[in-house]
Amino acid sequence: MWSTTTIWFDISLITCLFAFGHIFFGHFEVHTPKWRKALKLIVFIGVAILITSTVGRSWLYGFLGLMTVVVLTIHVIVLPAKGINGWTGEPKEKYYKMRGWERHLKKD
Repeated sequence: MWSTTTIWFDISLITCLFAFGHIFFGHFEVHTPKWRKALKLIVFIGVAILITSTVGRSWLYGFLGLMTVVVLTIHVIVLPAKGINGWTGEPKEKYYKMRGWERHLKKD
């Protein structure tokens, strides 16, 4: 009945990762438009399906591992180099400026 060897398991794994990511880290994306968040999920699922169906599940999990390394590199090396805490995103002014959200810093 339940099988972890189907493409649906891979898709559910990715959507769960995105869901938990948005639950725990969504406050760092408050000014990102909803359509971009939805498009990111759809593209990521499409890439995962393409990888799984062409070269196999091992490559998909390698890709997920690579994406984890990229995220960790950004949060451990790039953000601190710019004077931003990689865990809290503070100071907000620097984080918003890096993201291109300067207009959200102004008090209306």
